[in-house]
Amino acid sequence: MRPLNCVCLMLLAANVAGLNTGHADEPATNGEREQRIVDYLSGAKFVGRYTTDSDASANAKPETYTISKVEKLPAADSYRLTSRIEYGDTDAEVPIDLKILWSGSTPVITLDDIWIPGMGKFSARVLIHQGRYSGTWSHDEKGGHLFGRVVKE
Repeated sequence: MRPLNCVCLMLLAANVAGLNTGHADEPATNGEREQRIVDYLSGAKFVGRYTTDSDASANAKPETYTISKVEKLPAADSYRLTSRIEYGDTDAEVPIDLKILWSGSTPVITLDDIWIPGMGKFSARVLIHQGRYSGTWSHDEKGGHLFGRVVKE
């Protein structure tokens, strides 16, 4: 089974005011930052590739995640991303509750042993910066890397 890591990934930043603009002097309240990330991710598509640790020398395989909807949940840093996951024979839309943490102005989609029905348990760290994503993923005993572009349609 292919990594769900990008569900995330699915996940978003670039030239949205206050997100990865490179301007430390652009203050944003938590509420403003939360709304910006919700707006930016809703309708975003992650288009890229992934590798596996066991076959890292092989060509990276294609992956696409379309985030149709993002909702801020009541718990700190918690969001629900409804994403269409496409890879291999898999084509499904699933809601996933996860955390988006921040390293300065850079969002990091964070999954920690999240069980996704019919797919298994996943962990990931996906950093989003200047219209690109990059990160690591694990699915049960497998893992690897992922990378690509964030496209707003």
